[in-house]
Formats: sequence, C-alpha cells, structure tokens
Amino acid sequence: QVQLVESGGGLVQAGGSLRLSCAASRTIFWFNTMGWYRQTPGKQRELVATISSGSITNYADAVKGRFTISRDSAKNTVYLQMNGLKPEDTAVYYCNGQRVGLQYWGQGTQVTVSS
Repeated sequence: QVQLVESGGGLVQAGGSLRLSCAASRTIFWFNTMGWYRQTPGKQRELVATISSGSITNYADAVKGRFTISRDSAKNTVYLQMNGLKPEDTAVYYCNGQRVGLQYWGQGTQVTVSS
C-alpha cells in the first residue's frame, strides 16, 4: 500500500517561510509525477507545484518565484519550500503522487499565514 505523509505545516506571519515535507512509503521514482496541491473551504483543490520523474517542475502562477519543489530520493521525500508567504496562501496542503493514471494523496497539512 502506498502512503504519503506530510509534515511541516503551521502558523507563520506574512513574509515568512515554511518547508513542507512529503515522505513516501516507497521510492519516489515509482511515481511518474509528485506534487503539492492546496485547498481552502468551499473551493476546489488546486495545483501548487509538481516535479516529474525526469525532474521537470511546474508551478502555479500564484506561487512562481516564491515556492520551490524539490526531492531527496535517498529519503523518498519531496519538499515544498515556501518563501514570501501571503495570507492568501493559507490552505490545507496535500502531497500527491501519480502513476499510470492513478492518484495517491496524503492526509494534508494546514498552513496558516497571518497578516
């Protein structure tokens, strides 16, 4: 069974930084793509950033230049470094892994940015 476990969320002031971690129960190269999504109450889950097995990254326009997705294959972990946080970044952040049309999700971690 594939598991994704997020950590690193919390409360931070605007302009601050957080680093989210997503630990996978198997090698991250088993996934075609891994990434981070976020969701606020009453809204659809939206893409934040992804990284492919070939190291191609993709970012939502709202986070370009502020967030960086990376991975450590030795630790089977994907990271999301978030700098210059804004109140509108407040959301539950979910780790995602995709393989051959299947999607796997973590339980989510809350990020709250105060103004």
